[in-house]
Amino acid sequence: MQRIKRGKVQKYAFDNRDKPCLKVKPGETFQLETNDALSGMIADDSDNPRVEGFDGPHFAKLAKATPGLFNPVVGPIYVEGCKAGDVLAVHIDWIDPWRYGFSGVLPHMGPLGDSLRYKDCAEGYVHVIEHLPGPSGHTRDGFGKYSDSLTWPLEPFIGTLATAPEREVFTSVLGQGPFGGNIDCRDIRAGHTIYLNSYNDGGLLYVGDVHGGQGDTEFTGIADETRATVQLSCTVVKNKRLPCVRIDKPDSIVAVGINRPFEHAVYDATANLMQWLEEDYGVPPRDLYVRMSCDPAFRIRTYQLVRLQTLEHVAGAEYPKERLFDAVTPRRTAKKARGKTASTKATAKKTRTTKKTVTKKASRRR
Repeated sequence: MQRIKRGKVQKYAFDNRDKPCLKVKPGETFQLETNDALSGMIADDSDNPRVEGFDGPHFAKLAKATPGLFNPVVGPIYVEGCKAGDVLAVHIDWIDPWRYGFSGVLPHMGPLGDSLRYKDCAEGYVHVIEHLPGPSGHTRDGFGKYSDSLTWPLEPFIGTLATAPEREVFTSVLGQGPFGGNIDCRDIRAGHTIYLNSYNDGGLLYVGDVHGGQGDTEFTGIADETRATVQLSCTVVKNKRLPCVRIDKPDSIVAVGINRPFEHAVYDATANLMQWLEEDYGVPPRDLYVRMSCDPAFRIRTYQLVRLQTLEHVAGAEYPKERLFDAVTPRRTAKKARGKTASTKATAKKTRTTKKTVTKKASRRR
């Protein structure tokens, strides 16, 4: 199996001029080792690791660039058979977070970045989260130890997943769009398939910024940021263009919207879902539009609401697979279809009978 080791490839932009670091066939499984969003804030995985601070030389070096050298990604991965104008389907097998992750507060950023009342919520702060193995012996189903008194199940996901845009170069920290990007969507996780537009031959996939978990909004700007190993595979949907990212979960689908303010991200997500259900499932737009207001199974997911420069907000519109059908007209259509089918069967039977009769007559003549 092909594998990219941590540190061998580290990019800070989605650039179609980058030379592919890996070439894979559709359906081929491969592994990537990724760095954390701040390129090694926790220096080692010992029992007492060295932790870099926001006031130290490590962060100062990253922040010197504009925008900062945050969110390193591995890529691009070239997928054979994928062309510009296709959709790249990325399936995530599993994600193993590193022994440690960190959260905290980005200095003077987020909704309390300039707060006078909560001054300690405006200052830079790093909080280490230890990742403990789960029943499998891996951290993919493990636990996050926040403190001696609080531990929770890990829910690892890929925070930055993108294909290279066609005509622009976006940084891996601020780049977002129909190509994916830094959208910190917690549904980009194991067992799910993520659909991204391909704007270049090969798709040119970038992967990074893994999280051990995240609460809705990620208000402080950093969730459970960690290094990780991920196992993926890709397939290609030919000749298709999506308005934005889409996610196929085992029991539901999620259409993503990326915009600001947040309510516009919600509007975009619902429009993405309506187009998806109309084109792929034959659901009339008005049918779904009404169900969005009255069906409790329709949900809006809040992913990223970070206040950081030009970063936009990310929402998801989710609907269960068991309801992906036309709920208004199927009964009438089905009745007509049954009648039509019965008529067709009768006609076919009559035709077979006529053919047999003709054949018998012809045999007697001979």
